[in-house]
Amino acid sequence: MVDVPPVVLDRTSGTPLSVQLADALRAAAVGGTLRPGDRLPSTRELAAALGISRTVTSAAYDQLLAEGWAGGRRGVGTFVVGAAAALPARAPARPARPRKTAAPVDLRAGAPCLEVLDRAAWRRAWRAAGDLAPDPGPEPVADPAFQRAVTEHLLRHRGLAAAPEDVLATAGTSAAVAELAGLLPRGSRVAVEDPGYQRVVGALRDGGVTVVPVPVDRDGLVVDAVPRGLAAVYCTPAHQYPLGSRLSAARRLALVARARTEGWWVLEDDYDGELRYDVAPLPLLGALGPDVAVHLGTTSKIVSPTLGVGWLVAPPELRTALVDRRTATGNRPARAGQRVFTALAESGDLARHLRRLRRELAARRAEVLAAVGPTQLMDPSATSTTASGTD
Repeated sequence: MVDVPPVVLDRTSGTPLSVQLADALRAAAVGGTLRPGDRLPSTRELAAALGISRTVTSAAYDQLLAEGWAGGRRGVGTFVVGAAAALPARAPARPARPRKTAAPVDLRAGAPCLEVLDRAAWRRAWRAAGDLAPDPGPEPVADPAFQRAVTEHLLRHRGLAAAPEDVLATAGTSAAVAELAGLLPRGSRVAVEDPGYQRVVGALRDGGVTVVPVPVDRDGLVVDAVPRGLAAVYCTPAHQYPLGSRLSAARRLALVARARTEGWWVLEDDYDGELRYDVAPLPLLGALGPDVAVHLGTTSKIVSPTLGVGWLVAPPELRTALVDRRTATGNRPARAGQRVFTALAESGDLARHLRRLRRELAARRAEVLAAVGPTQLMDPSATSTTASGTD
């Protein structure tokens, strides 16, 4: 099974939730996110992942089965069939039990979980990268194989459909933001979350940008507080840094709508969105507004910061401007990290690593909650459930 597709269910709507869920899966199939042969989660697993009743998921599956979008066999499960390439949901992690160990839990913000990484897989990836023929130098865009690996990764794990040519390699989130800031006229105003990621704030200021702080609350960036007259808005919608909340579905739609109306870019830092394990996914800003959103990803949390590689997916005119700037300055991301990521992705080692990483993070969180108990600082709507930090 693969990740739960981004689904927004409107509980205030007159449309039954089962109909909304069936419609969402069907739409994902039409959009190419879901694929024939994929195994869907059980009705119980999907209900737990989306926070709805099993009756709802059963009714949605029955509808898809009746329409021919899905098929199933007893003891095997439900599969996407025919034209309904519906992306199945990854079963949510089993409720994690605190481990019987006295080992300390690393609570440092931004500390990657490197001990989970399979060292043999890591060495294989580096050997595969080293076996490739030398090249004259890094491309200003990205290695073509890296572009293909990233598009597959984004589709399977983040529900974002992009073409390989939409992807540019970066040296990480801060470096990507610095590049984007370099395209703006000096003095341009860019809104950021407050509190937020200070390394990105520094990159913006170093680029001559005026930083405008905007408050956050339990639903993420307060979109109504975003002022007018901006060039861009930078935010961490999947996992607000450092408070851990998620940007609500309504605010995501409002942010994209304002960006279109007022003519500014949305810089979506999705630094560890792959690591969720106990909440249903929400649509990426890059999927809701591909014409105004710049999707930023990184390997620093899902693999290791030593790779020094990330990616961005941006509208064509912005990609062209970035490539022109790289060509003129010679500032291009190194290819070694791209090749290692590609090797990990193509071998399946990356997907296996992500599954192990989610289980480990769930266990660590359970240990901490068991040790300290619930507190006012641990509002379920805002408790961080993934490794924190960005870049």
